[in-house]
Order: sequence, then C-alpha cells, then structure tokens
Amino acid sequence: MLRKIVEQKKGEVAILRQGTSLQQMLTEMKALPATRGFVNALTTSPRKVSLIAEVKKASPSKGIIRANFDPVAIAGSYQEAGVDAISVLTDETFFQGELRYLQMIKELVPQPLLRKDFTIDEYQIAQSRVSGADAILLIAAILDSEQIKHFYQMAVEIGLDVLIEVHDQTELEQVMSAVEPMLLGINNRDLRTFTTNLDTSVDLLKLIPSGIPVVSESGLATAEDVHLVGMAGARSILVGEQFMRQEDVVQAVRELMQDQHMKPQVISRGDTI
Repeated sequence: MLRKIVEQKKGEVAILRQGTSLQQMLTEMKALPATRGFVNALTTSPRKVSLIAEVKKASPSKGIIRANFDPVAIAGSYQEAGVDAISVLTDETFFQGELRYLQMIKELVPQPLLRKDFTIDEYQIAQSRVSGADAILLIAAILDSEQIKHFYQMAVEIGLDVLIEVHDQTELEQVMSAVEPMLLGINNRDLRTFTTNLDTSVDLLKLIPSGIPVVSESGLATAEDVHLVGMAGARSILVGEQFMRQEDVVQAVRELMQDQHMKPQVISRGDTI
C-alpha cells in the first residue's frame, strides 16, 4: 500500500509542478504570518498527555470512516473539546482528504495544524506552508536518510514544525542518525497487516532520549490506552478514527482524555540510540 501511495504522489507532484512553481511559493510565503507553534502547543499543554485530534474521512484499510463528513464542523468540535492541536488529512486518492481543508479549518480555530500526507518532495513542503499548515509529517518508511535530513531542514527554514514518524527500531535508528528530531511519532499500526499494538510505543519509547517529545499514534481507544502510553513516556497522542466514528465528537474527546490534567510520574526512558 505504501508503494502504491508513493507512486501516486510522484504523479501528483509532477502535475502540480506544471502549475505553480516552487520559487513562486517560496516568494509567496514571505508575506505569510508566523506559524502557530505545533510542537510548543503539545509540550506546554497542561495535560499530562497532550492531544492531536485528526480530521479524517476515510483510510485504505477501513474505507469510509465518517459518512457525514464536515471538516470545518469537526474542527469546531475539537476546538470546543479543547484539543491541543489538529491533524488534517489532505491525501485525496487514498484518504478522501483535500488540501483546502487546511485553510478552511485555520480560519475557524486557534489550534496549530499538522498537514497529514505522504511527503516525498520538497514541493509539498512549500505547498504545506502556503496552504496554512503549521507542521508537516515525514514518514521514515517512505524516505531515505538524506531525504529525511533535507526535508527536515527545509521545513524548519520556512517556519514549519516537523513530526517524524517511525514504525520500528530500524526506522528509529535511521531517523536518529539523520537529524535530531523536534518531535517523534510512533505509529502503532503494522504496515503489513494493518493491525495495531500499543506495545510498539511502549517498546520504542525505551530507546528514545528523554529530551525528545514523542507522539503515540494509532490504536488508542480508551482512557486506559492513553494512560498506558503516557506512563511509558509519550508526551502526546494522535487520534482520528476513534473520534470520527462517534456522533458526539466533543464527548468522545472528553471521554478519552479524562483525568489528563496533571503530569504523571513517567517511566524512565533511555538514551540508547
């Protein structure tokens, strides 16, 4: 599936480059206001585990997740529920997202926004900045070390925060050899079977230096799940499907994040990588 997505992205970027050029976007962003500080919002949250809530209509493995999908209304519910940041799926082919959702949501809510997509080209990074993103996602599974380093540096230079996502120890070692990440994501979903296991976060957190804030992603469905990864050392979680399947999004957020207002005694994390 990842290979299919990457090939699709290559075609999309080639078409986009025929329209607006990279240089045009770099010029345009000089007039843009500063970004909102995605990492800062997560690390300064009063919650012991901060929350990135995701605006997500569908996925390749689950199909349509929310039929009555209104991205602006969902973001408004997230604001009402007091989430720390919002992730916006912008991939059209596989997740039925749209890039324009970023600006639509940014005009409504004060939370910083992550563009959730499959970044394979510097064009997409500039595009994210001019489209309203405050942060981008880099997925180690689809990038080599040089790409991670180059894309990370470019994003920082134009004012974007960066969430780098890993799925296993090999990818973690690859990332740590390329950059010193400002924010690491651990995806608990096995990319071969699409099953989720929170032990992925628990195990990898032991290998990550304690100074790097970590986001646990996928498979978090209960307050007990949040407590588990928080005690293992995760500073944040990213949740989408769990909220998208509930009629009352505000209540769903509050139920998942109950008792998250004081920082706990966290299990010690290592500095082995």
